[in-house]
Amino acid sequence: MKSQLLRFTKKGIYCPPAGVYLDPWRPVEKALITHGHSDHSRWGHQQYITHHHNKPIIEHRLGNINAKGIAWGEDLTINNVKFSFHPAGHIPGSSQIRVEHKGEVWVFTGDYKLENDGISTPWEPLKCHGFISECTFGIPAFNWRPQEEVFDDINTWWMHNKADGRTSVLFAYSLGKAQRLLKHLNPDIGQIYTHGAIENMTEILRSFTELPPTIQITKDTPKAEIAGNLIIAPPSTHGSVWLRKFTPFVTASASGWMAFRGARRRRAVDRGFVLSDHADWPGLLQAVKETGCERVIATHGYTEVFSRYLREEMGLDARAESTEYEGDTAEEQEKVTSDTTVE
Repeated sequence: MKSQLLRFTKKGIYCPPAGVYLDPWRPVEKALITHGHSDHSRWGHQQYITHHHNKPIIEHRLGNINAKGIAWGEDLTINNVKFSFHPAGHIPGSSQIRVEHKGEVWVFTGDYKLENDGISTPWEPLKCHGFISECTFGIPAFNWRPQEEVFDDINTWWMHNKADGRTSVLFAYSLGKAQRLLKHLNPDIGQIYTHGAIENMTEILRSFTELPPTIQITKDTPKAEIAGNLIIAPPSTHGSVWLRKFTPFVTASASGWMAFRGARRRRAVDRGFVLSDHADWPGLLQAVKETGCERVIATHGYTEVFSRYLREEMGLDARAESTEYEGDTAEEQEKVTSDTTVE
């Protein structure tokens, strides 16, 4: 399984022939970045290279950085190693990174899902010898329902809450999940309001993604105007002074973890909807099969279960490797700055 093309180091996934890192978790000179979530795009690198849709996202999140954007499938050659970015389907601007050198091809997925969410460029299968795959939800217990059914449930929930005179509050990470919800909510039911952190990111994504109108909540927004409508807010606002101002309300979380009994209770929400931006167990297996790969490295998630299944049931050369990626955990523990809250 040892490959000289990609190595796992203390700083991140390193390509020795090119002298570059893929989604490094320690500051490096040159970093190729799959997507904008905080566990994959970190501050401190001297140069960032990413898909051009992800460039404004990481610039918004990280500030004044040296970032270069490239197109899907565009060849980037560094020291005779050929790199290219391909759709991962995880969130808008998310990529897999293909690495080719001396006839050997590896694909690093970052985070991905196979279901077309309507806002992200759909996942593209890539033939390779080696496949580095996340497995955030890499056990058979995770098997997602079609998203159309989940969104029907969410819209019905909102409609019933409005009939009862209560505001609906959906907790969602500001990058990806919030916009996916927004894309599939039924605006005929009522107005959609957003927390400032979500509105700011939504405005960036509007430049390349068609999304319905929203109203940002500010200190001047009349609370009576919001009643019976829907608010999309970061999970970190749960239990806050900001949220309590909208009483009476009903809360919900949209997450893959809602598939676990007790997850809704632990998060103290009224309703849980099973909706993830990561591949489920069947999706992970399908992805591996479609690459035609011989070797798999499983990262962040149920790595031991997933890699063992690939070895014993599929006959692949598979193992787990530790990283500092956190999957849904990092995405849902988003911190919100004070300048986006209602006074």
